[in-house]
Amino acid sequence: MTIPQDFSLDRLAARRHFARSAPHADEAGFLAREVAQRMAERLTYIRHEPRRLLDAGCGIGPDFALLGERYPQAERIGVDYALPLVRMARGERSFFQRLLGGARDTDPRLICGDVEALPLARACVQMVWSNLMLNWLADPMPAIREMHRVLEVGGMLMFSTLGPDTLKELRAVMPAGAGERVHRFIDMHDLGDCLVKAGFSEPVMDMETITLTYADLDGLLADLRRAGATNVSTARPRGLAGKGGWARARAAYDQLRQNGRLPASFEVIYGHAWKAAPRTTEDGRSVIQFKPRPESGS
Repeated sequence: MTIPQDFSLDRLAARRHFARSAPHADEAGFLAREVAQRMAERLTYIRHEPRRLLDAGCGIGPDFALLGERYPQAERIGVDYALPLVRMARGERSFFQRLLGGARDTDPRLICGDVEALPLARACVQMVWSNLMLNWLADPMPAIREMHRVLEVGGMLMFSTLGPDTLKELRAVMPAGAGERVHRFIDMHDLGDCLVKAGFSEPVMDMETITLTYADLDGLLADLRRAGATNVSTARPRGLAGKGGWARARAAYDQLRQNGRLPASFEVIYGHAWKAAPRTTEDGRSVIQFKPRPESGS
């Protein structure tokens, strides 16, 4: 996948935003919870029983219960790069309860780490689940390669992310000027190319649009801030647009009102793929598999 030279995301800024949003993460996570349910519905038609699974970009852990219901025997591991979110994912058990009672076997193992350098051994999980995380990466390839690395052969990656039409209404009305006021999102076909180049096989991709509605533009912007989902493009404008620019943006958005509400579109991309047996070694040599010669009949 070719990344445009002018497209880059400030991951340190994203981490700070998510860390600050931790106290509001539960109330602001309604879109992610809805997407998780739709991902889970897709699992109904896939035969796979992982012994250990990884939630890459787990946040405060809202998907652990859902995954526990679907795979009650599986050990769950969660990784997120915002430490305040990882701390909240530990739930209501206090430090002293964990110290005295130890971790329950059913508790998820939680790690503060980077999806581009997962602190996990090679081939240690049978499933990777990632819900609305890849859209925070300008180039998803390093993270997808890491997900491939930690999967066993025959393991599955299941993910969701946001596509280019996300917040198209907001993008269209925001004040003009230098910089991106709504950062870009990666196309579904480019993500499919990433999966194949990373070594995944049989990728399946689909897309749908989820439209939320708001009474006013301020309500949408407030939800985005509470979720930590603010613009982290390195090309974002550093200054204010001025009262006139924002007044024009509100007036333009108001022209989109339907049944008294303002729409906000989210293009949600779903995908899953499998880790196939490698055809070459890491140094480029071909892998040849020998099978026993069938016994000849008497």
